[in-house]
Amino acid sequence: MPDALADRVTVVACDAPGPRPVVLVLPGGGYRMTADHEAEPVARWLAGLGVHAVVLRYPVAPEGSTAALHPAPLDAATAAVRWVRAGGTGLDVDPGRVGVLGFSAGGHLAATLSTVDDAAVRPDATVLCYPVVSFGADAHEGSVEALLGVGAAAQARAALSAERRVTPATPPAFVWHTADDDAVPVANALLYARALWAAGVPAELHVYPSGRHGLGLAAEDPHVARWTDACAAWLDRLDWLPRP
Repeated sequence: MPDALADRVTVVACDAPGPRPVVLVLPGGGYRMTADHEAEPVARWLAGLGVHAVVLRYPVAPEGSTAALHPAPLDAATAAVRWVRAGGTGLDVDPGRVGVLGFSAGGHLAATLSTVDDAAVRPDATVLCYPVVSFGADAHEGSVEALLGVGAAAQARAALSAERRVTPATPPAFVWHTADDDAVPVANALLYARALWAAGVPAELHVYPSGRHGLGLAAEDPHVARWTDACAAWLDRLDWLPRP
């Protein structure tokens, strides 16, 4: 296993016969931590659908740090995709169906990974859950400071605004957010979806009227929890779920 991944990955296998798709799960946490409820529980949900999952606890900024963390999280994510496609999980994986699913700041990392130039590490499908996307007017400043350090220049912020990085090669995406999210504005999800549509990339966007930031699988909110059904249907349309 690459050094960048040592002690950072957890593999959750599905029971469906292979080769199966695999999804890299990136928990949120403002680039300061990785939230447990957005990690292994989500991987187990994916495995229940018939998709292998790999949770990546990517590098985060130490408490009180004012230095730039970038590009350490992206380096870990690209290493994880290479490792999965090379058979590192030991599972029967389809290397042409490797997805990424990220929450909040993990959503920013997922969107950044999805917009890299290198097809060898770019995923084939993207799921973004109440994502941080833009480092512009609608930025989550805590994530910006953790990733780029205090007082980052406008050019650096623009370079890591995922909506600016979208091209026709960006993979299709499923995106959801809540309209009254008071931590990460829903505009982030809208910006990414609009950028995909403008580039001719398929995108499915769900905006729920209400729900706090950080809901994860949203077991406490039955209405928002429907995102998992909608996402499963989207994955099925991509032919990523087992057929009866």
